[in-house]
Amino acid sequence: MTFFRITLIRSAIGLPRRTTGVLKALGLKKRMATVFHPVSQDVAGQIMKVKELVAVQEVDQPLTKQQLNWARKPDPGYYVEKRAAEVWREKREL
Repeated sequence: MTFFRITLIRSAIGLPRRTTGVLKALGLKKRMATVFHPVSQDVAGQIMKVKELVAVQEVDQPLTKQQLNWARKPDPGYYVEKRAAEVWREKREL
């Protein structure tokens, strides 16, 4: 079974109630929120109503909230070779 991964990219502030109602029906409240729905014609029709506001991908399985947070977390840009306590102990032993 495949799923739609729907992420709200643009805000719905100032748009008609019908548009905000579609977003609410999809379960999207805040920008950058992501929801998963099974692939169906009903959901595809809702996506087409708000296609300018959302980003859609087809995925094999939905991710949990924790998995989404890990995916969004940026790479720190460094790695730790040794802890400071280990370096201090080595210097002290010399």
